[in-house]
Amino acid sequence: MTLSAPSGLPELDRRVAGCRACPRLVAWREEVARTKRAAFADWTYWGRPVPGFGPADARLLIVGLAPAAHGGNRTGRMFTGDRSGDVLYQALYDVGLASQPTAVSADDGLELYGVRVTAPVHCAPPANKPTPQERDTCRPWLVQELTLMRPTLRAVVVLGAFGWQAALPAFAEAGWPVPRPRPAFAHGARVTLDGGNGRTGVEGGGGGEDGEGRAPLQLFGCFHVSQRNTFTGRLTPEMLRDVLRTAARAAGLPYAG
Repeated sequence: MTLSAPSGLPELDRRVAGCRACPRLVAWREEVARTKRAAFADWTYWGRPVPGFGPADARLLIVGLAPAAHGGNRTGRMFTGDRSGDVLYQALYDVGLASQPTAVSADDGLELYGVRVTAPVHCAPPANKPTPQERDTCRPWLVQELTLMRPTLRAVVVLGAFGWQAALPAFAEAGWPVPRPRPAFAHGARVTLDGGNGRTGVEGGGGGEDGEGRAPLQLFGCFHVSQRNTFTGRLTPEMLRDVLRTAARAAGLPYAG
């Protein structure tokens, strides 16, 4: 999929919401929106691709996997209206990066402070599993989002191995060289992607800029906030808060407690 450059994130978000590039995902998201879940029978589902959420000048980006069928696909906002979002936004609130601990609808008043939330796949997939082709088809949206955020973006938290594998090529296309072999996903992993002058490595680096005036990017791995991980204790609230605090400080955000 080839995209013309949008003028800014609001235009990009509008374009994302109108995408129909993947027939299987279009059919699924619209079928879910028609049939609904009994608990949400009185809702008018969004039933479209879900754009990123958060300020255009964010210094920290959180990258998930894809919207949930009865979460983002219902509410039209990333990680809103499902249990994964309950865990994520509670943690963001706990460390001072969100105005409230809950996310139930797109008009609930939630604000993020210096943080934006997005995904490498913008449509809810069947069984929460996009195909590699769907992931690759959706990548240009993430590349453009990263490119537009580049002036302020200093750190990224990637939730889960799928997001990590999907995001690394997008970072490279947006101008942050990725080491080879590509760094492996792990909870607590930290990788520094240089600003484009050939310097890459693990650890190191704050929020400074390289000699060409392009800031390096601090990349952090975190287990996904899926029910499987949070219900079993593989990812605890404290583990999530620790990653978010570390990433927020690397991004130079003053909010992280």
